Amino acid sequence: MKAVVITSPGGPEVLQLKEVEEPQIKDDEVLIKVVATALNRADTLQRQGKYPPPKGESEYPGLECSGTIEAVGKNVSRWKIGDQVCALIGGGGYAEKVAVPVGQVLPVPHGVSLQDAASFPEVACTVWSTIFMMSRLSSGEIFLVHGGSSGIGTFAIQMAKYQGVKVFVTAGSEEKLAACKDLGADVCINYKTEDFVARVKEETGGKGVDVILDNIGGPYFQRNLDSLNFDGRLFIIGFMGGTLTEVNLSGLLARRLTVQAAGLRNRSTENKALIVSEVEKNVWPAIAAGKVKPIVYKHFPLGQAAEGHKLMESSNHIGKILLVV
Repeated sequence: MKAVVITSPGGPEVLQLKEVEEPQIKDDEVLIKVVATALNRADTLQRQGKYPPPKGESEYPGLECSGTIEAVGKNVSRWKIGDQVCALIGGGGYAEKVAVPVGQVLPVPHGVSLQDAASFPEVACTVWSTIFMMSRLSSGEIFLVHGGSSGIGTFAIQMAKYQGVKVFVTAGSEEKLAACKDLGADVCINYKTEDFVARVKEETGGKGVDVILDNIGGPYFQRNLDSLNFDGRLFIIGFMGGTLTEVNLSGLLARRLTVQAAGLRNRSTENKALIVSEVEKNVWPAIAAGKVKPIVYKHFPLGQAAEGHKLMESSNHIGKILLVV
């Protein structure tokens, strides 16, 4: 089969389409013939040599895919050859075929094309496991997501609105803020021209928001804490701005704040299976009802993975970028 290989750590040009061996499936896995895979920031970090795949996972990039089941392991009962599915994977999505543990496979959501279904597994599992399963975001609360126009952001806005939550976003251009507003965001803040802490306080009568989903890290840490209401929860899923900061801890105590952080890729197969089953139960009905839609900015052929990475690193996109096999 063909797969995108990282020839050496570096820029997008190190991504090369090559002939490689097909994956072999275990008894509790399925083999998916890939139709599409979606790009994630983690892929760009892996390409740079900063985020190696977990032990036992494919060395090729790609953390989600959609396609058709081509083979099933002997312990697999739910799926059969020919089923159309999408999946959360630990690696290997940038390829014509990928082996996936059965607990990480999902049916294509009702009303979504097989190709666009590749845009959902990573964002749905990330958002549901963090702000809903762990931070317990619930109806009537106020939620702030940084980078509202990203793949994570565009999904989080729609899912939070579906749950009856008021949504604040930050983004870096009027075009991106308009896209967030179209998806249902209530308060849209241009972080390049406004202080988001001041705006949050203004919009909430000085109280702050209940839950924040952050991928910036260090530079936003204190400002995030300053933006939280009593019993507020900050969830960190990335460090695009860096990992180091100085913080005044007094607000944590005074306002009973919670700080959490988690990634998805390094979780155990059992933990991923639990998240995937919760996503199917709670998120898939929202997609079937048309309340959460795939937001796909651009499709590239698999052989143009480097172009996809350039676009992602430019941050000029809104929503997801797909590679089509």
